[in-house]
Amino acid sequence: MVQPKYKRVVLKLSGEALAGQLGYGIDSQTMASVAEQVKQVHELGVEVAIVVGGGNIWRGIAGSAKGIDRATADYMGMLATVMNSLALQDALEQIDVPTRVQTSITMQQVAEPYIRRRAIRHLEKGRVVIFAAGTGNPYFSTDTTAALRAAEIEADVILMAKNKVDGVYSADPFKHTDAVKYDELTYLDVLNQNLGVMDSTASSLCMDNNLPLIVFSITENGNIKRAVMGEKIGTIVRGSVS
Repeated sequence: MVQPKYKRVVLKLSGEALAGQLGYGIDSQTMASVAEQVKQVHELGVEVAIVVGGGNIWRGIAGSAKGIDRATADYMGMLATVMNSLALQDALEQIDVPTRVQTSITMQQVAEPYIRRRAIRHLEKGRVVIFAAGTGNPYFSTDTTAALRAAEIEADVILMAKNKVDGVYSADPFKHTDAVKYDELTYLDVLNQNLGVMDSTASSLCMDNNLPLIVFSITENGNIKRAVMGEKIGTIVRGSVS
């Protein structure tokens, strides 16, 4: 039997991915599909941690642009990620996947506080761990959260699931018909070409910690498993091109 290429992964889900075709809020069918894909990987014995965004409910930058204090707007965005995390936890537990939600902002009535050693222990015991509330600090994105948590728990790879594109392109493929999809990139390429895969803080953190990143589409069922098994899907970003 073919073994997974990666033993411990961090799955980064944007809030928009959970909205599905609705464009806003949480689409139950999309949530169920994501949960089922996570279950496929979990059943392989892979340790799965998940970082969820909140853009389907609230974006801190957008709120700030409308006059709300930036720090306040970002904290509101962190609360949106908690809502998404609890919804994902419920979807996973409905299909018998043991799950824990850990938040960077203490709210002990609904989730555990983020404690690195406890998170690792949950993973070792076969539980999916969902990291909510970002880093707990304003001015940092959930991309940076994914990079930070992946480094902290010593993950093998970050899986960045997208709902609109199936990899990294030289330009927006919806606006430029001549946009080229990359199979492999370095973090320096991402930073120098301003490709928008993740923000510069997250990219630098991944590069400094030699964390590979796979960008792929979440809309095709089974893609998370394909990425974990090492199949060539999407775009892989690493410290240097092999």
